[in-house]
Amino acid sequence: MVLQAQEEIIEMKDIFSVKLKRRRFVGQKKGGTLLGITIFKCLNKEENKLTDCAIHLNNLSEDHCHAWFRHLKEILNGFQNRPKSLKVFVNPSSHKREATHVYYEQVAPLFKLADIKTDVTVTEYEGHALSVLKECELQAFDGVVCVGGDGSVSEVAHGLLLKAQIDAGKDTDYIPTPVRAPVPLGVIPAGTTNILAHTLYGIKHAVTATLHIVMGHIQPVDVCTFSTPSKLLRFGFSAMFGFGAKTLALAEKHRWMPSSQRKDFAFIKALADLKPEECELSFLPLQIPQEDSHENDKKKNEKIKKKGSKDQWHKIQGHFLNVSIMAIPCLCSMAPRGLAPNTRLNNGSMALIVVQNTSRTEFIKHLKRYASVKNQFNFPFVETYTVQEVKVQPRLKSGLDAKENTYLNAASAEGNYPWNIDGDLMEEASQVHVRVHPQLIHLYGVNTDDLESSQATCNCI
Repeated sequence: MVLQAQEEIIEMKDIFSVKLKRRRFVGQKKGGTLLGITIFKCLNKEENKLTDCAIHLNNLSEDHCHAWFRHLKEILNGFQNRPKSLKVFVNPSSHKREATHVYYEQVAPLFKLADIKTDVTVTEYEGHALSVLKECELQAFDGVVCVGGDGSVSEVAHGLLLKAQIDAGKDTDYIPTPVRAPVPLGVIPAGTTNILAHTLYGIKHAVTATLHIVMGHIQPVDVCTFSTPSKLLRFGFSAMFGFGAKTLALAEKHRWMPSSQRKDFAFIKALADLKPEECELSFLPLQIPQEDSHENDKKKNEKIKKKGSKDQWHKIQGHFLNVSIMAIPCLCSMAPRGLAPNTRLNNGSMALIVVQNTSRTEFIKHLKRYASVKNQFNFPFVETYTVQEVKVQPRLKSGLDAKENTYLNAASAEGNYPWNIDGDLMEEASQVHVRVHPQLIHLYGVNTDDLESSQATCNCI
């Protein structure tokens, strides 16, 4: 019987490392008998997962091995987007305090295998990454990586973009046209919801995220600025005002609870005390119609086109349970199609999702729809718009209103309203102006449309 050898074609774009293969004795660190070379390849698995695999090529000729090794290294060095040096931030406090373990056990070995040099900062307090980035010489690195949850990633993204404005000599209190971040940002998920990781990779999987960084898979991504009339508050990708922000404020107030219990408690408490916020929303509709916009979104835009002209602001006044402003789809296990499925990573627009006052029962039905394939916006009290800018002006609380909102006031300073910006709590009393800035940052990852749909569900908001 003759066994026929199987041929396998390996594309160089799938290879991320090559090493000389040697036989060594126990304790021997250098030298050894040369056996051949080992090629490390990035492999696509099911459910958007990536993994690494080793292919051993045996050859006892030192000359042949070194010649092949040099030639393959030359080709690998020619891939321009692949980083050779990274600034890494690890938040040891995120979620179940797993970020440090995730980084040193799963991420760092792959960076080392790919010959990527790293400078690691383990953050010690909130704002630590921001202060380090303000002083960091970013030209020394090919990218910045954050290992943590949504709040940690939000802080690093904000710091990266703020540093770009400082280096460009911009006034950081007022930035109508910000400059782009000089290097890409990588996200290693180690939090609870991990919205950015799900949006970029389709899954919460540290090895997948690491390999996207190693392979240099880069996507330009839209970013929002959140500002008051007097100052810039934050760079970010998404925000919630109302229920989504109150839930986060309650969760932050009960930090002493275990992570999962804290979030469940905050969600149930916010639902039990469900009250609308009275405010005025002003928005500037996107002038270019989006082909893939939601049907409800199209209807609203058609009304706007008939009523208004170019660059005309539109206003809505009323009582709102929740207002979401999102420049990215915001995928997560609770919302596999995304919190804002009618937007994309880089289409130069934001989704404005307005939930008018309604009964608790109807509101819960709306929330449950996010986890299903049904249309979560197909309710008479939900309106969606595709916009370029939004202004949110809350009505200041009177003394009587303040007493009725004791659960919220306990979580924030009197007169301030909580905002959930990328999972990070901010409190602001005055009008907040949100602008979208197309492709302001590059993130390691793939296009949302290229991801397989996820069937996972959870109870997070």
